[in-house]
Amino acid sequence: MADLTCHPAHPSALVRAIETRVIGFDANWLRVRWRILGGGKLVVPAFAGKGRADDLWQTTCFELFLQEPEGAGYTEFNLSPSERWNAYDFTGRREGMTQRPMPREPECTMRKGSDIAVFDAAIPVGGLPKGPLRCAFTAVIEEEGGVKSYWALAHHADAPDFHDPACFTLQLAAPTAP
Repeated sequence: MADLTCHPAHPSALVRAIETRVIGFDANWLRVRWRILGGGKLVVPAFAGKGRADDLWQTTCFELFLQEPEGAGYTEFNLSPSERWNAYDFTGRREGMTQRPMPREPECTMRKGSDIAVFDAAIPVGGLPKGPLRCAFTAVIEEEGGVKSYWALAHHADAPDFHDPACFTLQLAAPTAP
């Protein structure tokens, strides 16, 4: 489990913590979770049907960045409670962006209570870069009234930058045998 930090230039209204974790990794799926504490005013995008979409980060969105230990390239997964998603490959920091082919769509589920919200995503292993991997969990959180906060494992600049290589602080172990 890892705790995300809110960027100080964009404080949240009520969200007080976001915890992330890999909840499963086998030959078929990488399963990840974001747990939001203080989600009472969280804006949850309405179901939009599965499929790729751009600009998901403009409202509540969860992101996972994966990078092989050698090289500057990385993969970004954008996952929305609307069940829209996208995956991009980059050749370097914010450079050479292309859509990443996926063998099937990720599965996304959002559960929201009066104070806690949980977002789970299952990403097909066939769409992941080859491991071992460094990873970064991030989240864009929109709350009622248009309040947006930006959460990451680390922030190293005056403005939020989820593509900062210094954010890729976690190691993703190899999948477990079925």
